[in-house]
Parts: sequence; structure tokens; C-alpha cells
Amino acid sequence: MTIEKGRPWGRAAPLPADGVIVADDAQAREVVESARRANEPIPALGLLGGDLARTLGAPGSAERLRGPDAMTFPVDLGSVLVDGRLHWFVAHLVARRSWWRGRTLAVMNAQWLGGWDLAPRSHPDDGLLDVTDGTLPLSDRWEARRRLPTGTHLPHPALRTSRVAAAQFDLDPSLDIWLDGRRLGRASHLSVRIEPDALHVVV
Repeated sequence: MTIEKGRPWGRAAPLPADGVIVADDAQAREVVESARRANEPIPALGLLGGDLARTLGAPGSAERLRGPDAMTFPVDLGSVLVDGRLHWFVAHLVARRSWWRGRTLAVMNAQWLGGWDLAPRSHPDDGLLDVTDGTLPLSDRWEARRRLPTGTHLPHPALRTSRVAAAQFDLDPSLDIWLDGRRLGRASHLSVRIEPDALHVVV
């Protein structure tokens, strides 16, 4: 069940014996993709770092993950058809040619993208993806970059924001697709959706 206002979220529980410790979002995505393509359950993930870990306030301690102070949380998982091929992401999808020119599309399950508070309203267990889409003039990009670490780049008239359970995007011209910080390739059509409570993560 996705998080509801006023209800507790998560529980005190260590990483189970069959859980997998991952250093960042890209490693988490590899575990998810491997399990899904093998039609196997996704193991619990112990988060040491990455943007999903930062969103959850993970202290980055491997010892904690197996100890009594560990917390286990259900979180959503992003899925995307990239020109018809299915992939998954735990923290974010970014479509762009460059941060400095052209269209940029960010689909966020986590709040953070590196040092940028790109989706300040995002919550990884609310059943929604936070989308920012647009083309900023170069002069505005400098100002947005300055504001991104504090999440004050929004609202902006050149950026469309939405919170969606599913959406489709036509990319013309095609853009490079980055899933959890790693480049997947170039694509012209994306179909994204959220899979509520698809993961259990431990911090």
C-alpha cells in the first residue's frame, strides 16, 4: 500500500539473508532488471548510496543494514518502454542531449539527482512519478543550475511539471536516455508508469 498521510511508513527490520547490498542507483537497477528478466522476485535491497538512498536519509553503513537499527521501507519502482523495449529505474529517468541546450525531460521516483533537489515534492512510495519537461533559454539555465541544489528552480514558465502514475512522451528530435545515472541509448518514444510498492529497501 502506498504511503498515506498520518500513517506510519516503514518498519524496523534488517536486510534479510537473501537481500542484496548495492552501492548506488545503477547497481540497484541492475539487480531489479536481472530479477525481472529472469521472472524471479526482486530481493530486498540494502542501500549504501545513490539518489534513492539520499531521499530516504540512508547513512551509508553496511553494518547498520544487518543490525537492529536498520529500517525497511516499501518503495515504488519506475518502468519504461523505450522505443518498445521494457526497462526499469529505481530513482530517475532523464532524457536529454545536453544540460545546456535543447529539451530536458526528468521523470523522478527519488527527490534527488546528484546534488540537485530536482523533484522537491517527490516521495518514493506515493504511487506517482514527478515529471519536469521543457526547454529553458541558456540564460535561464544558469539561474536554474544555481537554484537546483535547494529545489527552488520551480515553478518556471518554461518548465511543465506533473505528478503521474503513467505517461507517454514523444521525443522529436530523439534524445539520450539515462536510467539511474547510466546512459541507455537514444530514443524517440517513452511510455512510463509507476509500479507501487514493487521494492523493499533497507537503510
